[in-house]
Amino acid sequence: MRKGVTITVLVFIAVVFFGALYYLYAKNQESPVVFQTEKPETKTITKTTIATGNIVPDEEVLIKPNISGIIEKVFIKAGDNIKAGDPIAQIRVVANVSSLSNSQNQVTSAKIELDNQERVYKRQKALYDKGVISANEFQLAETAWMQAKQTYSSARQGLDIVKTGTTAGLGNYANTMIRSTVNGMVLDVPVKVGNQVIEANNFNEGTTIATLADVGRMIFVGKLDESEVGKVKENLPIEITVGAIENKKFDAVLNYIAPKGKTENGAIQFEIKGAMKNRDTTFIRAGLSANASIILDKAENTLAIKESLIQFDEKTKKSFVEVETSAQKFEKRTVELGVSDGIYVQVKSGVNKDDKIKVWNQGLEKGPGQPQ
Repeated sequence: MRKGVTITVLVFIAVVFFGALYYLYAKNQESPVVFQTEKPETKTITKTTIATGNIVPDEEVLIKPNISGIIEKVFIKAGDNIKAGDPIAQIRVVANVSSLSNSQNQVTSAKIELDNQERVYKRQKALYDKGVISANEFQLAETAWMQAKQTYSSARQGLDIVKTGTTAGLGNYANTMIRSTVNGMVLDVPVKVGNQVIEANNFNEGTTIATLADVGRMIFVGKLDESEVGKVKENLPIEITVGAIENKKFDAVLNYIAPKGKTENGAIQFEIKGAMKNRDTTFIRAGLSANASIILDKAENTLAIKESLIQFDEKTKKSFVEVETSAQKFEKRTVELGVSDGIYVQVKSGVNKDDKIKVWNQGLEKGPGQPQ
């Protein structure tokens, strides 16, 4: 029994021994790891944050009537370029029954008073001509008669205005013809012939007849998440890309950041605005969707390497790279980093353009030109 156990143990030891020898032999036959290297590049690195939004005019002017009525004629259409004073629409006044009745009553009362003052004036004139009354009494009667004539004329004009919206003598002040107040392009004409419109007053903002804007002064209006708003400030440069216009970028300047955010889909969003500058002749339609790249930092024509080549010392937490000194021999060099765009990072010191930097993680993350 003991002899069998001994033999079994010896056989097990022999198997382990020869297995270890075979493993060492096979390991020795494997090809050594050959690390790839990359050289620093000269690049322009831009650190940005992205905001989505639309291109809109800097100012939109809403043309509203100052009299209620029905649209009788429309002289413009969306896309027209017009000047201040050009006709936009003509309104036909529909008299309010209550106002019309009051105006007619005022005319009737004024006519009665006028007839009465005229009779008094004629009696006083006859007495004055005979020397019965003084000149002062006659002048009082004459003045009252003239005032009655003016009141009657005003009442008739008021009745005309209630009926038609204008009256003789107003000339250019007639308000049935709605005219443009600014130079610009017509963006929208929301009314048609036959539509009823309401005048703008202290109690009602009125019906918009047309929307005008200077399309030469366009701005970007977008939203920025609360996680990004702390990184931006006014006067930062912006590059705007409009989805409907291919291969074009437009320069702008960030000139407004909302002091208060709004909750949208569970996240706090802050409104931002950017004024477009030095725009070429490209026509940008109001309302087009756009993306704004807000440039937080920029390094032009600087020495840069891929971020994947950077390593960090576990103790000091400083960044370093491994630079090849001879064939597959590397030394550790501490580097000072600058602006990063997430792929490339600026190297301020530690390496030069001719250094070959070890791709230390090539087995984990394949880079361009590395074996797969």
